Formats: sequence, structure tokens, C-alpha cells
Amino acid sequence: MSGGLLAGRAGLVTGAAGGIGRACAVRLGAEGGAVVVSDLESSRAGGEGTVALIEAAGGTAGFLPCDVRSEPDCEALVARVVELHGSLDFAVNNAGIAYHGLFADTPTEEFDRLISVNLRGVFVGMKHQIRQMRRNGGGSIVNMASNAGLQAVKYLTAYTAAKHGVVGLTKMAAIEYAADGIRVNAVCPGAIETALAHGISEERLRQIVFPQALRRLGQPEEVAAAVAWLCSDEASFVTGVPLPVDAGSLAWLSVPD
Repeated sequence: MSGGLLAGRAGLVTGAAGGIGRACAVRLGAEGGAVVVSDLESSRAGGEGTVALIEAAGGTAGFLPCDVRSEPDCEALVARVVELHGSLDFAVNNAGIAYHGLFADTPTEEFDRLISVNLRGVFVGMKHQIRQMRRNGGGSIVNMASNAGLQAVKYLTAYTAAKHGVVGLTKMAAIEYAADGIRVNAVCPGAIETALAHGISEERLRQIVFPQALRRLGQPEEVAAAVAWLCSDEASFVTGVPLPVDAGSLAWLSVPD
């Protein structure tokens, strides 16, 4: 596609077989970016479905499997973008999992698994993205955090710990690599209608939505709009920001009606 906020640029999105990752990849493709769509090999069908959506709209995309827990996979993902398109101009670190449970009821192995994907995976991905962007002369990284990265969210101990860590990584990279022309930001969604929201009870959904000023689940495309903006030159003076996309949940202290 010749026009759009990201025309002539190339990048990657992890965890893009569905949900917020798919919405981000589709929006970045619609904005003219060439997108390497990534997810686990076991999610190849979903990843290739994302590619098909981008191509059907006239965009450029391809799929490459990547387990963000694997540093060689993360390094190869960056190399593939450069091989195909000559540079890495944007990266969206979206891959993530969740576990619901009270602090003392959270199995240690579940905590470790979640941290390995949601926090270590972002660190490893960013490390190789930054190295390439320094060679490029700049770029934009957007990490998928959460409003659970800015406040405590009951029943999400491991997730909250990981997302606070993602916000910390975002701020550190932003200050250390600003002189290299690299901007690093995070988006912090509230309750979004994705697979992570499926399979939990109506009562739990009510608890999640209640703190929001807008009492509804958000749509992945609403998060993707913020991501596309942060990836673009429209956000050229924005770095180190954990941007809430959360229906106002951080803006007020909610009490029962």
C-alpha cells in the first residue's frame, strides 16, 4: 500500500495469530507497513489468517513462527524482517499469556511460565530489535503492557508482576536509546474482548469491567489504533510512555453504584 502512516516501513508483531496482535498487524498493514506476522508454530493457521487479512486489503505481510522464550527465534525474526525489507522500522511485542488466581494459590510453575513469556520474552525481543534499529538509525518499539502494569489487579498476580516489568523495560530502553533515534513506548489496555477474556465467568467479567468509566469490553482494534500511532512519526515526541487504553479505569476511584 502506498499511503498511510507507515508507508515504506517494515516491522514485526509477535503474538499476532489473533486478538490484539492480529488487530495490530492488520492496522499496521493498512497504514502501509510491511508486516512480518509472528506467533507459535502451533498457531500457524491463525498467523497465516492474519497475513491473508492484510494481503486482502492490499498490504504486504508474511508469517514466521517464533517462540518469544527462545532468543534464537527472536533474533531470527528480526533478521527475517531485514532480509525481506531491508530494515526494521517498528516492532510490536504483543505475545502474552494469563493466569487467574489469588497470590498464594498461584502455582510457582505457572508464575515462572508467565514471566518467561510476558516479561523475559519482551526483554529478549527488544534486545535484538534495538540492536537492529541502531544499525538502521532509528525506529519505534511498542510493548503490550496492561492497566495491570500500572496498578494491582486482583487474581492476576503473575500477570501484574510481568506487566509492571514490561513498563520498566519500556522506560529503561526509552532513556538509553533515545540518542539513537529509537522510541520505546507501551500501551496499557483495560478489559479487551480477546481469547484471554473467554472462558471466565460472567461474574469475573463484571468485576473486570466495573472499574472502567466506560462499562464495556474494548475491542482489539481500539488498542491497535494507539499502537499504530505510536509506531508512526505522528508520535515523534513521545517515548517512555505507558499509554492507558483502558476506558478510564485509572482516572477515577470507582465505588458501587
